[in-house]
Amino acid sequence: MQNKKKKGNIHGRNKLNNLTGSEWIKFTKSWFILRPRQRADQEYTHPAKFPEELVERYVSFFTKKGQTVFDPFLGIGSTIVACENLGRDGVGIEYSKKYATLARKRIKKMSPSGNHSILQGNSTNLLQIWGDEKNKLPKKVDFIITSPPYWNMLGESRGNVLSTQKKREMEGLDTKYSNNKNDLGNIRDYKEFLRALGVIFDQCYDVLKSGGYMVVVLQNLRTREGRMCTLAWDIVKELEGKYHFVGEQLWLQDNKQLGIWGYPSVFVSNIHHHYCLVFYRNNLKSIKESV
Repeated sequence: MQNKKKKGNIHGRNKLNNLTGSEWIKFTKSWFILRPRQRADQEYTHPAKFPEELVERYVSFFTKKGQTVFDPFLGIGSTIVACENLGRDGVGIEYSKKYATLARKRIKKMSPSGNHSILQGNSTNLLQIWGDEKNKLPKKVDFIITSPPYWNMLGESRGNVLSTQKKREMEGLDTKYSNNKNDLGNIRDYKEFLRALGVIFDQCYDVLKSGGYMVVVLQNLRTREGRMCTLAWDIVKELEGKYHFVGEQLWLQDNKQLGIWGYPSVFVSNIHHHYCLVFYRNNLKSIKESV
């Protein structure tokens, strides 16, 4: 990644990032359009890859060079790749051995300069993994960014149209993360799924530094029965007991193909945006004091 010459100065009291004032202000708009590059062949293995460009956007704002970023749902390593590109250290936990192995291969191919850790395990046991001395993990991380399973969306049929998931199935590609019952993406009961996510993010709180931020990327979704599931909003309610929710940004996908979902009888939205939910590890008072 090439370094561009900055226009403007970094404020002397800016302890959050390496951005100038104009860069800071531009970032804070509540929506943005992002068109990720086309996946490389090996990246098609994963059914819902997290774009590195999206991770880089948030890592650049919420960390300084040399700091540590954690992803409890690492997938094939997008967060670690972004950290390597930006001069940060990355830590990731991935449930699937297959995807964790692919993540390690991707990073190894880059000739990594950072102190990265890719662990295969279940983030439900995050603190146990973190406390294992052989993993050599830092006591605290500076920032957390992740995109957890969107409930069981990948395992749900999308009607009779030829959806992306059906095309993947025809091509012999993965259409869901795994078939294991312990995989969060296979939990059928919605409230149970929310509780399971809450357990993981409660543990994330313990490894995030005081005053650190966490960004969770989610999407509201439509069930097979036609009910809208407000997953993004519900996870905010699930986490409000510990974290302070400070706002959301909408990632707009203006280049995504439209599906003929309800035509010609009912309205069905083409959901082409994601919620990037921003949480703070301290209370509102500490935010006001730092301004």
